[in-house]
Amino acid sequence: MRAGEMAKRQSRTAVVEGRGPRGRRPGEPTPSARMRRKVGHAERSAVGEVRRDLREFLRHRSGQEQTEAAELLVTELVTNALIHTRHGAVVTATATHARLRVEVQDFASDDLPAPYVPNADDGTHGRGLILVQSLADAWGVEVQALGKVVWFELHGGRP
Repeated sequence: MRAGEMAKRQSRTAVVEGRGPRGRRPGEPTPSARMRRKVGHAERSAVGEVRRDLREFLRHRSGQEQTEAAELLVTELVTNALIHTRHGAVVTATATHARLRVEVQDFASDDLPAPYVPNADDGTHGRGLILVQSLADAWGVEVQALGKVVWFELHGGRP
């Protein structure tokens, strides 16, 4: 083997050896992970299942505080989608080392939700988007061809 071929082979080997346990180089961004769940309109009990699925999805990706906030916020958004649109929803969570984004898509209503401060007579209704606005690092609504997506982001990941 010639010296040039040996140098090329060593160079390639060094790159492979420099990768971490999942084939990434040290310092290379971790690819995102995704959870997706469909919820039918009649599945009100599925709100708790979505919350548990999200908790399991985040178990090794986020700290306890972020996981608890995400569970509360996804509960609010899924409940809103099921009650106010009278159709099902699709919940998608995407996690990277720096951010969690949760989207709740309904396929029926393009009415844009707006947070409002409820009065004392509203009981427990009307506080969901206030919680989202208060706890999320970012949130918003995107109108789709069919329906809309309400989303929130929490920054930071595993401490």
